[in-house]
Amino acid sequence: MPKEEVSYEKLWRKLRQNGMKKTDLYTKVGLSTNAIAKMGKGQDVRLTVLVKICKFFCCSFDDIVEIIND
Repeated sequence: MPKEEVSYEKLWRKLRQNGMKKTDLYTKVGLSTNAIAKMGKGQDVRLTVLVKICKFFCCSFDDIVEIIND
């Protein structure tokens, strides 16, 4: 069975396009530094974290995360 990994490259791109940094996620979106660190390492985060980000950017999950199959 292939290993599935999560890529947040779409989110990082969206941040750059909006002139934001990762630190802005916890100040403007209200995320924990732990959640941001996990995303920075490509690790899974809670669904509520992704929902907060999507609400902030008025976007869908597809706009910020991608599943990578090996």
